[in-house]
Amino acid sequence: MDGHSLGFVSHPSSHWAAMDIMNQTSCANFNLPIDYENRFLPSVFIVVFIVGLVANGWGLKSLLQKWKKLKIINVFVLNLGLADILYLVTLPFLVVYYFMESKWIFGDTFCKITRFCFNLNLYGTIGFLTCISVYRYLAVVHLRVMGGITVTHSVAVSVMIWLLVGVQSLPDMFYTKTYGNTTGKCFDTTSQAYVEDYLKYSLGWTFTGFCIPSLITLACYGHIAVVLWTMKRTDKVQKQRSLRLLFILILLFSVCFIPHHLFKNLNLWSRVLSKQKICHEWRDRVYIAHQISRGLMCLNSALNPLVYLHGNEEIPAQLRQLLQRARQMISHMFLSNSGSVTVAQTTDEV
Repeated sequence: MDGHSLGFVSHPSSHWAAMDIMNQTSCANFNLPIDYENRFLPSVFIVVFIVGLVANGWGLKSLLQKWKKLKIINVFVLNLGLADILYLVTLPFLVVYYFMESKWIFGDTFCKITRFCFNLNLYGTIGFLTCISVYRYLAVVHLRVMGGITVTHSVAVSVMIWLLVGVQSLPDMFYTKTYGNTTGKCFDTTSQAYVEDYLKYSLGWTFTGFCIPSLITLACYGHIAVVLWTMKRTDKVQKQRSLRLLFILILLFSVCFIPHHLFKNLNLWSRVLSKQKICHEWRDRVYIAHQISRGLMCLNSALNPLVYLHGNEEIPAQLRQLLQRARQMISHMFLSNSGSVTVAQTTDEV
């Protein structure tokens, strides 16, 4: 997402020209309307780093303070926050990378580690959101089954999610991630030489890491919706909690996950076609759309803390207290400034 996922540099026209020479393709060059990667992406990364670090740090602190009272769903929320922190700590290095006009100075190994952390965050997030959805499904539809689930079970499931995501992401580290000693590129997929194999890997990864969890989540909330609106035994609070989580999941999937996987694979396919001297007009639009989806993808680390509002009942109250204190401070500062102005006016009149 946040690297040069296609082996493109910050100036696509020159890069496509280099690719034409290397691969003897006849595709016409194109130019992005703005220097997207070196201007827009660093700005997004900085905002996500600040907001995500504060929000996730606050949420994790609140959960850990209530460790002895930790509920099953909070185990998944805790792991969700850890996945976000894992990715957020790599963002300063990517900001430096783009501010230096896409020159990676931290070495090939750390480039691969950075991309690995991103993949752990992305598919770990999807996995733990799926677990939260299944938990809500059992809590609403199968209360008897829910009674037999303990915190130990949720910890075991969390370990399995991390292992599964790690196994899925590990092959990515064996693909070439850097391009030459002088350019210092750090791709988030691979170089043009291995793009055919990477496309196959990416499609399988998308199916197992995104499509299957998405179908499970959809099935869970489809059944939950039927139960909530057809059975009278559910109360309004339960309906509101389920609807809030559903809204958060729809936001994350529609803004972050779906565009990323769609345009990433379409862009890889266009690279394969270009290498085979098959050029289409939609190649340029897909490339630009993929660049935009890269910026949207990293927002998940700033949006995931919304799940804390659902998983921990005390956090909304803490948030209201924090906002109330902020308003009081602003009001106090405003009144103090108004008083100073009044005194100054009175002195001038005397």
